[in-house]
Amino acid sequence: MADRSLIEGDEPLQRREEAPEWGYEEGVEWGLIFPDANGEYQSPINLNSREAKYDPSLLEVRLSPNYVVCRDCEVINDGHSIQIALKSKSVLIGGPLPRGHEFELHDVRFHWGRENQRGSEHTVNFKAFPMELHLMHWNSTLYSSIDEAVGKKHGIAIIALFVQIGKEHVGLKAVTEILQDIQYKGKSKTIPCFNPNSLLPDPLLRDYWVYEGSLTIPPCSEGVTWILFRYPLTVSQVQIEEFRRLRTHVKVIESSGLHFSSRRGKTREINLYSEWGRTMLPQCPRMRNGNF
Repeated sequence: MADRSLIEGDEPLQRREEAPEWGYEEGVEWGLIFPDANGEYQSPINLNSREAKYDPSLLEVRLSPNYVVCRDCEVINDGHSIQIALKSKSVLIGGPLPRGHEFELHDVRFHWGRENQRGSEHTVNFKAFPMELHLMHWNSTLYSSIDEAVGKKHGIAIIALFVQIGKEHVGLKAVTEILQDIQYKGKSKTIPCFNPNSLLPDPLLRDYWVYEGSLTIPPCSEGVTWILFRYPLTVSQVQIEEFRRLRTHVKVIESSGLHFSSRRGKTREINLYSEWGRTMLPQCPRMRNGNF
């Protein structure tokens, strides 16, 4: 969870001309425009590790991200988030996903806050992180496109990674180095290559939580399988500051910095920059490992 920040939503979801305008301004109720936002299983949530239930079945078929390097990837500032649109066919299988189903990686999305004490969409035991990354996948076994998969059973799976401040993240260097070129809404730039494997934790540090929720941006459709890795990634202070310089508007009138953040559920505690989401789980998340 975090400040007014970027959020998930891929190009088809966020660029439809007929889609209503939306944002993170205080007092805006998405449920009045997007009915799915009033659903019972909305995301994000607070993950209470003590309430999580160990599920040994998650070990039966290992969660396997089969990612490949993407060439000529487009990095986009859509005014709500920064996205890396991926062209290469990378897939996710196993773990909590239906057996025999492939989920194709569509894009990577970034969510961050104005300061290091907040920024992530989800929280862990009410602790927020400065940033959260989403790797958005759609079920290419059942559906023909991500648009068709949204809102459907077993349609969408999202890997979420928390981010803390520390050492520079080499895998994100190609992205952070060009953010100054896409400072304003509607700007994009192509980078020669991007390896989504660089975002994954070490294979020995891939314990995760699982729960069923929704997209965290309009249309807020449910039927999303969330897979949240326990161990965070690390980026440098310099790298996250590059994100904080971005803008939500087109280059016409200068305004304050862009703080891509998240929307929250019905029960909300709101301050100037952050919207903190539900504190009660719609259901207890499952754990891949029992030592949380």
